[in-house]
Amino acid sequence: MAANFSSIPVLDFALTNDPAHKPEFIDQLRHALINVGFLYLKNHTVPQHVVDDLIGYIPRLFDLPQDAKNKIVMANSPHFLGYSKLGAEFTKGKTDYREQFDFATPHETRWRPGAPEYLRLWGPCQWPDEQLLPGFRNAMETYLAHVRQLSHRFINLLAEAFGLPSDALNKFYDTDELMQHRGKVVKYPANDGSLTDQGVGPHYDAGFLTFLLQASSHPGLQVQNLSGEWIDAPPIPGTFVVNIGKALEFVTRGLARATSHRVLSPPVGSTPRYSVPFFHNISLNARLPDQVLDFPAEILKLKTLRGDPATTDSVNFSEFDREPSGKVNLIGRVKSHPDVAQRHYPDLFKQYFPSGLPKQVDAY
Repeated sequence: MAANFSSIPVLDFALTNDPAHKPEFIDQLRHALINVGFLYLKNHTVPQHVVDDLIGYIPRLFDLPQDAKNKIVMANSPHFLGYSKLGAEFTKGKTDYREQFDFATPHETRWRPGAPEYLRLWGPCQWPDEQLLPGFRNAMETYLAHVRQLSHRFINLLAEAFGLPSDALNKFYDTDELMQHRGKVVKYPANDGSLTDQGVGPHYDAGFLTFLLQASSHPGLQVQNLSGEWIDAPPIPGTFVVNIGKALEFVTRGLARATSHRVLSPPVGSTPRYSVPFFHNISLNARLPDQVLDFPAEILKLKTLRGDPATTDSVNFSEFDREPSGKVNLIGRVKSHPDVAQRHYPDLFKQYFPSGLPKQVDAY
């Protein structure tokens, strides 16, 4: 494994503002995309006060009365947006000990009867009662808008790192008003001695990119390297952790690496760990096998030099070779939230759960 890694590289986004130093950033990004699949991004464009404002709300969000959280439970939403209680998901047969809220950028669903069901994936959020948590919705929407802008810039840099024109990946997106990007606010409670250490089990992300804000000082995020070893990715103040999803791995024919990752629960005697992942989506209608990217020979050679990773502990999102992006994502959501599927997608529910609601489900 000539290109194996034992730590996650830290990239300085400020280098992209100086033409003299931008090539240095592109080189570092190329290495991270091909050999690691994860990176830290510092000096990014999201204002610190926007980050701090959101972080200030997070403990209060989870401290809302249970009745208030239950009013926006995810099962209400055909868009899989809303509240998920502690221990509602499983990965590889073990409970994921996390509580979470799924939110997204503003969007009015385009689905109408007769249209593909996956268009229902995107739509309006459910929000906590403004009187109970005044200002939270504005803080969350402001944060999502800033990270969305950063992700758009990052996609262009990513194309350049692959030796392509900066707009080469634009064909995988609709116009801005037709797109929606998702976020979660996640709480991993401290282990009280009765739990396993699985905050969330080994998995891949679905889309092109994820921007993760580690919103507390707790370690716990781990990344699986080329030989299958778990590498710590502890919080670094002022950074995002950026990782590659299965869709990008597919369209680059494995040049970019979607890297298996997991989260360990905070230890006994600790306080809760909080994080905010932002999932940068591609068009729901994108059929990835139909889009061929023509990489320079010297870029393709880097994949050969890297070698193939060992078998990982993650297996999700394997349908990109035969289904549009929206269908792949819908399948993932149905598998991880059958209660939502039973209410809003009965045909898919029967297909994947012919015996009814399971006792265990797989985390998205």
